Amino acid sequence: MKLCIIGTGMYVCGRQTDGFGTILPAVSVFQRQYRLFTQIHVVGTRVVGAREAELKAKQLANLTGIRLPLQFYPNQEDSVQSYLDVLEKVEPPGCAIVSVPDHLHCEVASACLKRGLHTLVVKPLTPTVKEAQQLIDLAHEHNVYGAVEFHKRWDRQNRMLREAFRAGKLGIPLYTWTEYSQRKSIPSTVFRSWVERTNILQYLGVHYIDVVRFVTGAVPLRVMATGQKVWLTEQGVNAHDAIQCLVEWETDAGHTFIQTLLVNWIDPETSSAMSDQKLKFIGTSGRYEGDQKERGVRILLDDYPLEEPNPDFCRPYHLEDGHWAWEGYGVDSITSFLSDVASLLEGEATPQDFEGIRPTFSESLFSTAVIEAAEKSLADQSSWKILDL
Repeated sequence: MKLCIIGTGMYVCGRQTDGFGTILPAVSVFQRQYRLFTQIHVVGTRVVGAREAELKAKQLANLTGIRLPLQFYPNQEDSVQSYLDVLEKVEPPGCAIVSVPDHLHCEVASACLKRGLHTLVVKPLTPTVKEAQQLIDLAHEHNVYGAVEFHKRWDRQNRMLREAFRAGKLGIPLYTWTEYSQRKSIPSTVFRSWVERTNILQYLGVHYIDVVRFVTGAVPLRVMATGQKVWLTEQGVNAHDAIQCLVEWETDAGHTFIQTLLVNWIDPETSSAMSDQKLKFIGTSGRYEGDQKERGVRILLDDYPLEEPNPDFCRPYHLEDGHWAWEGYGVDSITSFLSDVASLLEGEATPQDFEGIRPTFSESLFSTAVIEAAEKSLADQSSWKILDL
């Protein structure tokens, strides 16, 4: 089984952080259990980025005791087309994980699908419905599996909500409310080179748009969004500090309800967690509330600010042999995709088998439609935009 990871940034290997990201630790976990990878190619656009990723991978291997069969690119000169050269080396059977800026998802994922590679794309699938449909059509044409790394579908808190809703315990849905924010360093430093090509709803809020789809199976009908540009514009960044978005959904039973999303990425750097996230869901028979930042762990040490870590997302834990392994729903999302691919390669499943049970390209079309409509609403004096899905 061969793997191509396209991207060498924070989510892949923890560049610009003290950690190791999510993708490489998850691949290490999968390799520890199944020993299936014979080749893993990691490709970015800059030589220095590839070298930093390689250094992170070596440090990770020392911690886990798992030596992945890794090769890093580019290794001679910078090139935005490096991934195309590397894909020529990845003969099927195999898969790809795409972790690049949002506006490049369609271009890069298309190349993977045309090579016959089962492909996982970090959220969102694409910024536009037109691009999303192109990827859906390509996956169907080449009979490959396409999925989006919506890891919040693996979060036990959201799974509890889904089970309560589908058991009818909450009754008819009335409204759901999400507040989700991150620190200022994300738009101003980490994603500075491409932050003006996205927005906070598309980058962050899209997770909870997908959660509503996952929980209820509802279809979005219309979208309205408004936002503010203050602090980031003062830093020379033409992007919204915060966006407030309303989405009207309709269930299979014909009931409509409203989702309210309040998102920003200008929290102080002194925030006790990278992400502050809260979710409420109210129905005629009950309510669900999940504080997905304050999960009951607080750490306060000399010379360090208060930290409220999320023990459930992606964290290292000691094994009995002295090595480390990463656990959490971020890991589960990626290893589930890799397990799905293994079942495809063994002939035990077809790409169609994952419709309805995974965040496939087709399933992710709904969240893409919402973020595209929100972008249009922002540009049109916060007018309501009707969706046609």
